[in-house]
Amino acid sequence: MNVLFVLTSHDKLGDTGKKTGFWVEEFAGPYYTLKDKGVNITLATPEGGKAPIDPSSTTEDASTESTERYDNDLEAQERIANTTKLSEVKAADYDAVFYPGGHGPLWDLSQDKTSIALIESFNQAQKPIGFVCHAPAALKNVKGTDGAPLVKGKKVTGFANTEEQAVDLVDVVPFLVEDMLKENGGDYSKVADWDEYALQDGNLITGQNPASSNKVAEMLYDSLKK
Repeated sequence: MNVLFVLTSHDKLGDTGKKTGFWVEEFAGPYYTLKDKGVNITLATPEGGKAPIDPSSTTEDASTESTERYDNDLEAQERIANTTKLSEVKAADYDAVFYPGGHGPLWDLSQDKTSIALIESFNQAQKPIGFVCHAPAALKNVKGTDGAPLVKGKKVTGFANTEEQAVDLVDVVPFLVEDMLKENGGDYSKVADWDEYALQDGNLITGQNPASSNKVAEMLYDSLKK
């Protein structure tokens, strides 16, 4: 099995002067969940090269078993430092695609034409497509095979407005994931802030927050086994 991970290249948190990027747990949890099952993983970003890590995701509070494993995994760190450029990737070479979150995708992957076309290609081939936390932002401009927004009429979740309020970034982000999914016709639902929650509707798999990362990866793997 070959799975493509698409990470953000964006590292600026709006005009705050602070850094952002991808959330380590949302990469590391799924990465090891799939790698330990023998899945071949390729890492790609819009710009290629080093994928930026959100510094907030490297704090002790954000630490998990998976992030600690990543901190000691020189091979994984090397792969994060040398991602493939997204434009060099072919959907046909992969069985599924997974997008880790972090605030970065709100700025670049939501608008990136290569990413949009890639997701549409995976969807057209009915391959599993997974997104967690802020990563559903990458679906903002993605169309389904009928030309409507891909999430229209689909059961979806993603980082909740209440969670964005809790981290005090509602006025910083370009849009709210929950609002965008609803505006695009998605059947959005959530559970309590920070609790694990993931949904699957056909080949589309979405998770609410960092705690949902492993669940999305497990659902992705189960879909590949069918």
